[in-house]
Amino acid sequence: MGERKAWSEKRAEIMGRPGAGAAYEAARIRFELGEAVRLRREELGLTQAELAERTGLKQPAVARFEAGGTMPTIPMLERLAEALELRLSVQFQPMREAC
Repeated sequence: MGERKAWSEKRAEIMGRPGAGAAYEAARIRFELGEAVRLRREELGLTQAELAERTGLKQPAVARFEAGGTMPTIPMLERLAEALELRLSVQFQPMREAC
């Protein structure tokens, strides 16, 4: 059995694989969008079922989205923003160095 690697070594190894950076970035975006929706939903005192009703989704779809399990389309983000009483703003920002 091989020696156990530190997480920083393992992460560097994984991120060195072709396509890993893009997959990591997509996962980060899904996670951050889901977290933002969950925080706003809770701020408004809504359940996932209530948000689902407002957006025309099913509750499990809202749960998957909040968990970062799906990549939404712009129309989906517009529906969520309206249901959460927000204005959707899409921006391009300079790339940051990975930590």
